[in-house]
Amino acid sequence: MPPLSMAEVEIDPAVRCSLQERAELEALRFKWIESEKAGHDLGEAAIRLWIGRFWNRFLRQHWLEHLAGDVHWIEFDARTFAILRRPGLVDSPLAETIVERFRWGEENLHIIQWAMDVGQPMEEVRAILTLLDVNSSRLSCQFDPARPRYRHAAG
Repeated sequence: MPPLSMAEVEIDPAVRCSLQERAELEALRFKWIESEKAGHDLGEAAIRLWIGRFWNRFLRQHWLEHLAGDVHWIEFDARTFAILRRPGLVDSPLAETIVERFRWGEENLHIIQWAMDVGQPMEEVRAILTLLDVNSSRLSCQFDPARPRYRHAAG
């Protein structure tokens, strides 16, 4: 399955979103909730905790939304937007199973081992993994927890 060209990618600008902006909002929401529980502003520490605890799962969830065509996240490759709707993937039980395994947090190596253990067609498994390219979705968190907006209100 060759990768999509930019001409084949249809993106509705109304559904383009930024992972970094959304993550920052989620981290701020987490900071507020945790600060309320603690009875004082946890500041930068709560933001760092969110990044450490949730960033990778947040990224994976939104990468899968991007592949499914639910939301175009601008930090991911535009050519992979809605790739799961592409002929060959949309009707493939193997692709569906692989995506589900990614949803569970598995990585390429886990999926390859599973496929070998249960006798899946390895050429097709490799083609699907190459097309989905989970490694390209490994982005670092770009917002800085040390920014003044995250510090304690009093300090």
